[in-house]
Amino acid sequence: MKCSKIKQTKLFVKQEKGGEISPEKRAALNPHNLTVFLIESRKPTAKMANEMEELIGFLSSTSPQVKKAAVDIVRGLTGSEEGLQSLASYSETVLPSLSLLLGEKKEVSELATEALVNLSQNSDLAAKMIEIGLIKTTMDILYRQGCEITGLLVMLLVNLTQLDAGVESLLQVGDDKVQGLYVMKLVRSFCTSSSEKKDDPFGHVGSILVNVSKNKAGRTLLLDPKRGLLKQIIRQFDSTSLLRKKGVSGTIRNCCFEADNQLQNLLLISEFLWPALLLHVAGNKVYNEQDTSKMPLELGSALSIEREPVTDPEIRIQALEAIYLITLQGAGRRAFWSVNGPWILQIGYEEEENTKVMGAYEQIGSLLVKGNDTEEGSTQTSS
Repeated sequence: MKCSKIKQTKLFVKQEKGGEISPEKRAALNPHNLTVFLIESRKPTAKMANEMEELIGFLSSTSPQVKKAAVDIVRGLTGSEEGLQSLASYSETVLPSLSLLLGEKKEVSELATEALVNLSQNSDLAAKMIEIGLIKTTMDILYRQGCEITGLLVMLLVNLTQLDAGVESLLQVGDDKVQGLYVMKLVRSFCTSSSEKKDDPFGHVGSILVNVSKNKAGRTLLLDPKRGLLKQIIRQFDSTSLLRKKGVSGTIRNCCFEADNQLQNLLLISEFLWPALLLHVAGNKVYNEQDTSKMPLELGSALSIEREPVTDPEIRIQALEAIYLITLQGAGRRAFWSVNGPWILQIGYEEEENTKVMGAYEQIGSLLVKGNDTEEGSTQTSS
């Protein structure tokens, strides 16, 4: 079993029909005697290479009209594989140029960010973005008052944290004075922003947290009881947003890989942790008073009323894998028994139809039986 990470995001910006620059863009370029740059379905020639260099140079133009036209063309190129490859050859100049445009007005910064999101799917280009400090730039602009491209910047961070170097940069590893500050800011935004609106700019933060939690330093930060980050994140499991739910379930699961040495910190938030995990694998049954009498109040109350079914099997699997990682530890098994966890899983298993999810239930069942026998045997021996 390995830590999860979230797949990259792409905007799929396509080039215009016919493969040419629109008349409007051509007009914007003509006053400055710029070379008309064509997007053609053929291998780059020396002339095209010169045009690409000139195009990238226009990203730094003092003319807002020319700058906007140039970044729009670059953004269009990132919508095709050939365009991405052409731009990759000029990464040393195009990436810093696009990075500088993130602080411009929305009409320019939005196009530049979309281009960077698409370019960051290439791991080599993403690594170069991290090297030039793009994560710091992104965070600074993201939390600048009046930021109008929040959702795009968050998507860019999702892609950059696919790499270990990106996670370490976001964690600010090596700088003890500020280490963890960026992640704390993102968690706060994730937990205080509304997911009920159609536009949920911080919804993808859940995906960033999954990527952060695949790193040991990231898990240590999230599990630090003094910061209380995981406790805040868990509460987002109640969100109606599937994107947020997946982010939370993946983050909890990854954090549970530390159960062998941080079990106490996990159990410190058990009043939030057990409901978050068990409600998603408890089936649709409304539990009666006899069922809930041996459960904590928060868990029993939630199970005694009708609930929205968890239709996504990935969330159920991640919840079960998190439980498995906790119950690998003797103290974790005892804590699980204390909330009547095995009975809840039995009910959920009886209702389950997905074979992969059933396999995750069975994995815990085998562990509980084996673990119980072992503990009973050791108790008899010691007596």
